[in-house]
Amino acid sequence: MRLFVAVLPPAEALQGLSDAVAPVRGLPGADRLRWTTVEGWHLTLAFLGEVPAERLPELEAALAAVAAVHPVHRLRIAGSGRFGDRVLWAGVEGQTRAIRRLAEAVAEATAGSTGEPAGESAGEGDAFAFHPHLTLARAGSSRGHRRAVQRVAAAELDGLAAALAPYRGPEWAAAGLHLMRSDLSGGFAHYESLRSWALADRG
Repeated sequence: MRLFVAVLPPAEALQGLSDAVAPVRGLPGADRLRWTTVEGWHLTLAFLGEVPAERLPELEAALAAVAAVHPVHRLRIAGSGRFGDRVLWAGVEGQTRAIRRLAEAVAEATAGSTGEPAGESAGEGDAFAFHPHLTLARAGSSRGHRRAVQRVAAAELDGLAAALAPYRGPEWAAAGLHLMRSDLSGGFAHYESLRSWALADRG
């Protein structure tokens, strides 16, 4: 199974972002990107790669232990940027030190329970360069045309990011860890939460 660990923003936070993204998708260059869906928006803490089924009990125990000692924290989806010439993302504000510590703890706790790690893209899933974000769109299409599409889209990524940069969504509580399964069959990414654990409530 291809797995990762994530925090899932609540529906109202995702709806606010969706409303902000809608007009941006009509700007020049947006039609050259592959846009992700609201259902796929999440904050990746660690990408685990292919994990054998027999490792799941060990992995779940490790994540439960992490959740038990890391507190609920407050975040909001805010701002935008890009990773190189490939990824357009929305960022987060608030108690970002808490989510960084959570990501680092997840990476450490799962290191011995996973298959060979393989990051989704630059900046994603690397705890040492952790940058909490939601991937909104990627440059590139089929392999045969990938380079040409990337060159055209890259020149306009900054404009798309700038259009979203002022966005500040509602504050919400990051209250749980999710073990997610990624299915890439059919050419599209589908995500499923296999199990979740509540973070510690210290309020």
